[in-house]
Amino acid sequence: MSEDKLVLVTQNKHKLHELTPLFQKFDVAFQTSSLEKYEIRSNDTNEVALEAALRAFSSLNCPVVVDDTGLYIDALGGFPQAYPAFILDTIGIKGVLKLMRDVDLRQAKFVCAVGYADDSGVRTFIGEMHGTIAHEPQGEGGFGYDPIFIPSGDTRTYAEMAFDEKIAHSHRTAAFTRFLEWYTTDKA
Repeated sequence: MSEDKLVLVTQNKHKLHELTPLFQKFDVAFQTSSLEKYEIRSNDTNEVALEAALRAFSSLNCPVVVDDTGLYIDALGGFPQAYPAFILDTIGIKGVLKLMRDVDLRQAKFVCAVGYADDSGVRTFIGEMHGTIAHEPQGEGGFGYDPIFIPSGDTRTYAEMAFDEKIAHSHRTAAFTRFLEWYTTDKA
């Protein structure tokens, strides 16, 4: 791995599809790594991203960037918090909707934390998208919770939006934009 190039630690093709145009917009080249992201158990996505970035930097010995996303549903006490992938794999979106069957107040938010580490230390950048949970899955696009998450200011789920529309509203885009602005101006 080239030491002068940034390494994005992910094997998630959906993330790469979302992030590649954003990195190009900021003219930042990156490589990916087959290194699996290390995840601590924490309800805080910021803590997870920070520790994952430190571990990845320690393993690869070059500048690294990782992200972690949480879904926080108000009516469920914040559940599933920083464990959305585990919940998706175990009970799925149908299970989440079953938990919310008789719930009228459906506010939720996605939180994405981006962790960056190099030989000078580690930093994190946060992006949030507030919205609501739909009563049933809607739309064919996206992945994960996209069929049930309606971002604030819209009436459609992420899965009903065109790809460019979704990433324009995305918590991940917000967090990585903050990172890339810092990386290309403040860090330089």
